[in-house]
Amino acid sequence: MYLEDYVVGTRTEHPGRVVVGQGEIVEFARRFDPQPVHVDPVAAADGPYHGLIASGWHTAGLMMRLYADQYLSKVASLGGPGVDELRWHLPVRPGDILRLTTEVLEADRSRAKPDRGLVRTRAELHNQDNTLVLSCVVLNLFSARALPARP
Repeated sequence: MYLEDYVVGTRTEHPGRVVVGQGEIVEFARRFDPQPVHVDPVAAADGPYHGLIASGWHTAGLMMRLYADQYLSKVASLGGPGVDELRWHLPVRPGDILRLTTEVLEADRSRAKPDRGLVRTRAELHNQDNTLVLSCVVLNLFSARALPARP
């Protein structure tokens, strides 16, 4: 897919799923977010979430994996300048099954570099109960298939 293939308004429920394991929650949190609610199932059971939950940053990483595998172009992706509006709506727990939904919000060719453009995409992760657990707006640069026609 190239810039021209990202059509504003296109909403896609991607087929892939990721199952969240307790071991990976603890492993990620030990390295990057070592709070008891993420690393200690016994302490987490008495905590505000009544059990172990994934770090929001781990959840964001899971979203990115699905996004890279199922949405980003393998031939035209040029990276991205950032993410806006990142929100964690509900804790992710061991055994949750997450899926990705995307919606193209904007797809604009660059005036300065017309061989590429910026795509703004709303990305959402839902769990097995179809409950929203994460949302964000991702900005990506994509190569264009062709230069615009000259007037």
